[in-house]
Amino acid sequence: MTIAQSLPLVESHVNPEIIFPEGEFWSDEPPLESNLHLQQIILLIQCLEWWWREREDYFAAGNLTIYYSPHQKKSEFFRGPDFFVVLGTNPNPNRRSWVIWREEGKYPNLIIEILSD
Repeated sequence: MTIAQSLPLVESHVNPEIIFPEGEFWSDEPPLESNLHLQQIILLIQCLEWWWREREDYFAAGNLTIYYSPHQKKSEFFRGPDFFVVLGTNPNPNRRSWVIWREEGKYPNLIIEILSD
């Protein structure tokens, strides 16, 4: 028996007529508030990696920008979450951000924001 249940993946399709910007999208996140904040993010990632050590179909990260729109960088103000998980994807550890339109339209399944001072 497991505590966590498998959740159905939400199918999302990217409109092929939309032209998205080229190039690498780096995370625009500011430095973390404190060492405790960093330790909490690391703990979340390590616990999930241990719990799902047999799985290779998810991506979990902390303090990375999520780009929801190609116009986000120019005109909209977004802050990436402290921690997020995307199911049904490649666990590529070299991602510098999560770019929705480059990830087959997949949005994070779980987002956690850690409270700080």
